[in-house]
Amino acid sequence: MSSLLILGLIGFIGFLCQWFSHKVKLPAILFLLLSGIMLGPVLGVFSPNDLFGDLLFPFISLSVAVILFEGALTLKRSELKGIGRPVRRMVTVGVAVNATVMTFATHYLMGLSWSLSALFGALMVVTGPTVIMPMLKTVRPIPKIGDVLRWEGIVIDPIGALIAVLVYEWIAVQQSAAEFSEIFYVFGGTVAVGLAIGLIAGYVFGLLLRNHYIPESLHNFASLALVCLVFAGSDTLMHESGLLAVTVMGMLMANMRDVNIHSILEFKEDLTIVFVSALFIVLAARLEFAGFAALGWSALLLLLVMQFVARPLKVALSFMRSDFTWREQALIAWIGPRGIVAAAVSAVFALRLEELGVEGADKLVPLAFSIIIGTVVLQSLTAKPLAKILNVAMPSTHGVVIVGANHFSVAIAEALKKIDVDSIICDTSWEQLKAARIAGLNTYYGDPSSDHAKLHLNLSPYGYMLGLSNHFEYNVIQANRFREDFTARNVFILPPNQSTERFHKHTTSAQNSGRILFDERNFYSILKKNINNGGVVKVTELSESYAYENWRADNPDALMLLALRPDGDLEFQTLDTTLVAEVGFKLISLVTPNSQVSTDSNDKTNLSKEGKVDD
Repeated sequence: MSSLLILGLIGFIGFLCQWFSHKVKLPAILFLLLSGIMLGPVLGVFSPNDLFGDLLFPFISLSVAVILFEGALTLKRSELKGIGRPVRRMVTVGVAVNATVMTFATHYLMGLSWSLSALFGALMVVTGPTVIMPMLKTVRPIPKIGDVLRWEGIVIDPIGALIAVLVYEWIAVQQSAAEFSEIFYVFGGTVAVGLAIGLIAGYVFGLLLRNHYIPESLHNFASLALVCLVFAGSDTLMHESGLLAVTVMGMLMANMRDVNIHSILEFKEDLTIVFVSALFIVLAARLEFAGFAALGWSALLLLLVMQFVARPLKVALSFMRSDFTWREQALIAWIGPRGIVAAAVSAVFALRLEELGVEGADKLVPLAFSIIIGTVVLQSLTAKPLAKILNVAMPSTHGVVIVGANHFSVAIAEALKKIDVDSIICDTSWEQLKAARIAGLNTYYGDPSSDHAKLHLNLSPYGYMLGLSNHFEYNVIQANRFREDFTARNVFILPPNQSTERFHKHTTSAQNSGRILFDERNFYSILKKNINNGGVVKVTELSESYAYENWRADNPDALMLLALRPDGDLEFQTLDTTLVAEVGFKLISLVTPNSQVSTDSNDKTNLSKEGKVDD
């Protein structure tokens, strides 16, 4: 193949891996690695060394620099204080415990030097959100477990990378310095240059953003250009200081006041997906089966130490005297896959250390990939059954995120609670959420599309979104936010407050909004009027003796809202689909005073409260 065709193939296969990962709810890294191995050592389609030549190391290094910078942008001191003592212990004491155990295990099992073992131990402390989040969507543990694992992945990403960078620089300095005193001098200089350049660059860039000297349309370009320049400049000025510089730069910008990094962070997240996809295919294509074979059974033993010693010990020490039960701690101890930072950073370090002639450096990459593949595969296959065995998994039915607090949405949430479906009502008005709080429902005070929500609103228990606020445009905005998490099929909004004749003129196109609930006649104002006039939301279970036809005969004017299928899925009445209820379905409907209210024993409960609906 031509070089041009190979580059195009790498990009397209990377996209397919990301898309398939989204579909099956497994970390994309697994499919990227398998694709790279197939293209490289198995089929021999291309050789990264031949394709990139002298640009291979700069390409990998700059990609890792962008990944580390993006991770550092997420580390804020204020959030570290508010994540709870167990998580703080996991990213501090737990990091030290995990690194120490893996250092000793690597040294004695793999025969690597203490320096390389310490480097590998530092690399193995990082989990990362890119491998944790897909797994949480599949496992669906109870919220408190999901919160811990999610926060650990977010916070430990830059911390682990920073520790690994420092250990690596210590090793690199040892190779270039003759005397022990000189090693300390060069290491101190490397750290000082990295810190200084990172702090200066981060502060200056933060000031430029704060004072609006850079047009908003150029924020993303400026950040990418500056990250590359800072990495290259720092590395040129003092060898091996570049990764430290970009990590420090990102951490400083994340904690500067009045510096809006939202668009930059989103851009870096998107860019990271592109770089990671290409990077992992390229790195996996460089692997050789001989390298894995040389590791022998020791690599498997090291994986077992990681899974059954290092991780459980870390969790046990971090959760001492906490309110987490042993079952909850057991699942947290089991889930800890290694991912992007471990593989990418190990590749950069291995290339550089091999150039410096460090013995054993060639084992770093196959060893890291062995642990990554082992933890991802093992935990992906076993975590969900284990969560069910431990009784710490959410019910099989995905919950519902409800946007907008009012009596209609509260009635819907209460009905869902009656059929054992979790829900959470989100609103920016504390007063509007009062009724939901009194009813004992889950609530989120804030905008569900905000930065705060991305970090604090755990979506793993949920799979549907209902836009039930009285503002159609606001519902559309939230629908766009949740389409990525729940897919367009599971995002629903009320129709706009317009007459039937003007409906299509004022309805946002389907690709830019959610599916329209009910029909064009039942918009917010009508639902509000029905509730104010005594309408109630009811739950009815259909059976052989009381089928849908019986229910409809008893409630001819009732509005079908949604239904819980026997298999646990929810179905909604929408503008483009008619809900067909069958035996075993649990119906949720809005019954108005004009309806004939059923008195059948299958009619479970009257759930809505009469009274005025607040806007």
